[in-house]
Amino acid sequence: MKFNVLICARGGSKGLKNKNIKSFLGKPLISWSISLAKKLKEVENVYVSTDSKKIANISMKYGAEVPFLRPKNLASNNSSEWDAWRHALNFFSKNNIHTDGLIILPATSPLRRLSDINKCINAFKKKKCTIICITDSYRNPHYNMVTQKKFCKLFNYKKKYYTRQEVPKVYDVTTVCFILKPSTIFKSNYLYDDKVFGVKVPKKISVDIDDIIDFKFAEYLKNINV
Repeated sequence: MKFNVLICARGGSKGLKNKNIKSFLGKPLISWSISLAKKLKEVENVYVSTDSKKIANISMKYGAEVPFLRPKNLASNNSSEWDAWRHALNFFSKNNIHTDGLIILPATSPLRRLSDINKCINAFKKKKCTIICITDSYRNPHYNMVTQKKFCKLFNYKKKYYTRQEVPKVYDVTTVCFILKPSTIFKSNYLYDDKVFGVKVPKKISVDIDDIIDFKFAEYLKNINV
């Protein structure tokens, strides 16, 4: 099987300015994902999809390929990352770049480990479906997640559970790794339109950086090497 890594990193960032290239323990945030991806033995190439020349230059410095700049209409706050994946695959198709599995490694997950990605690759080979990473959830919609209009109402009120031990087990989806067949990305518009299998990973590596609090917390965890 042939695998290629795709790291999507747009220039604009609403929650944290210049997030993807902000210095994370002395190196641009995106470089952590590139460096780890280049250690994957089964990966042909590591590609970065970005609309920013600055991000492109930094990515190439750390060994990624940036053969195109993503159109601005696929890099706005409201753009679907799925469309960015499809845009990259269209480039692959036009340039005879074959991939059986596209490994998506968001730049905002710098605590991921090589072993976790290899687990995902093995799961993809075995299950032959979309692979995501999951971790134990902090909240459960059956017990302690609510919506509020006029008054609070339990998010999922189909059945009453009176103790935490009774509720069905749920997991948080992480941004550690996604692996998809190119055909899934072309024929679908939503992750769960196809069969999806979750590879469980520890909470300690599952921080997804969206704002400065996430950023500082991730740096702390990386520093103490939990």
